[in-house]
Amino acid sequence: MRARIYQPSRTAMSSGTAKTKHWVLEFAPESAREIDPLMGWTSSSDTQSQVRLTFDTLDAAKAYAKEHSIDVVHMSPQKRKPNIRARGYAENFAVDRKGSWTH
Repeated sequence: MRARIYQPSRTAMSSGTAKTKHWVLEFAPESAREIDPLMGWTSSSDTQSQVRLTFDTLDAAKAYAKEHSIDVVHMSPQKRKPNIRARGYAENFAVDRKGSWTH
């Protein structure tokens, strides 16, 4: 069995960092997907591709993989610095605002 360990990135629709602190172990698909001739649904006989395990640390994920003799590929996250403003959203409505406010 092959798997990959990675830290999920934040969604494109949000600037928050929820669900990006943990590590995920995902199994690689063993067989190709096929289309059901009757209904047209895409299916696979590989049940391991549905399994997604989460861990608090990278070491815990690697230890689990080693204990269960799973061949893993580790993907390092590319971190971005957080975009945190001093006063946040309230800065838009401050009375001591330095620039002119236009709509």
